[in-house]
Amino acid sequence: MNQAEVCRYLDEHGISYEKMEHRAVYNMEEAEALRLPHPEWDAKNLFVRDDKKQFYALITVKGDKRVDLKAFRKAQGLRNLSLASEEELMGYMRLSPGTVSPLGLLNDPAHRVHFYIDAELAEGGIAVHPNENTATLWLRTADLIHFLREYGTEVRVVKI
Repeated sequence: MNQAEVCRYLDEHGISYEKMEHRAVYNMEEAEALRLPHPEWDAKNLFVRDDKKQFYALITVKGDKRVDLKAFRKAQGLRNLSLASEEELMGYMRLSPGTVSPLGLLNDPAHRVHFYIDAELAEGGIAVHPNENTATLWLRTADLIHFLREYGTEVRVVKI
């Protein structure tokens, strides 16, 4: 789904959100420079895979949080993890680097990508790209989790 399709999907499912268009951003530093509203809702996303290329996951945490993949995989009982390639990102979520978002899970109808969201983000709201990095959407995290689960995505709220 592109930005228009994501917004239409949210509208059709009664999910309220705030949207702001801006210049393209590719990382947290560039996003911070925009001085967007609701900085407390900033989130960053890591698309990872295991060492056998059989398990793929999206990990979403607060924007200023560092993710220790070794500690994460141990806590979740997973194999060794590393960042997935650009090709894998495109193949699994139809996204390119800089556009990674939990909303990209809507591009995974086979539900091959597991979604882990930090418990720290579970209350309140979250800022996400609508599968394009020229806009940001702010929505309630509970709404995001609910509609992704309804879509069939495995969502795990964990302490990271």
